[in-house]
Amino acid sequence: MAGLSNLPSIDSVPSLSTEVRAQILDLLFEPSTQLHTLSVPLLHEKTFSSYNDLIAAVGVQLTELSESVSSSDTKWLEDILGSHPRLGAKKVESAQSQAEQAQLQGSAAEAEQLLHLNHDYEAKYPGLRYVVFVNGRSRSVIMDDIRQRIASSDLQAERAAAIRIRTMHRSPRRFSAAEQPTVIDHQDKIATAGIVD
Repeated sequence: MAGLSNLPSIDSVPSLSTEVRAQILDLLFEPSTQLHTLSVPLLHEKTFSSYNDLIAAVGVQLTELSESVSSSDTKWLEDILGSHPRLGAKKVESAQSQAEQAQLQGSAAEAEQLLHLNHDYEAKYPGLRYVVFVNGRSRSVIMDDIRQRIASSDLQAERAAAIRIRTMHRSPRRFSAAEQPTVIDHQDKIATAGIVD
């Protein structure tokens, strides 16, 4: 099944098929069966005035999972948050993450160091992947950040940061011009290269 490359108009989302609503989530976040299970019904049951509002509503769902005392909710959240590719990974599914990863320039030694830091982070915070907004940041700045976050030993703060980064930095308004999804109207004609609010 080919993924969705254009976002449909926001008013059409509730009436779209389950498959297309799942593809919208894949385009805005990262592909995740658990996120589909959690949020595809929301996209059918609720209307949104913008994609930013839709992303915020998914953020609320993720935050509710993070605040739950249920171990199954924690596992579900970790599966969703773990769908994000490792920083510096060679194989990346989503166009947004591919564009972010492409910005990471550096030497082979830095790439190896980043690989080790990812491993250390995941050992410190099982079920999570280190995520950070890459745009314009050097590898050295990112590696300093990951070291500080490993040293903080604050699992709740890391879960909250993972949710915040996924919802704030995946906002369609924050896509670069090269990765900006195209919004299409009900007749599948291109309506605009931006997000229709």
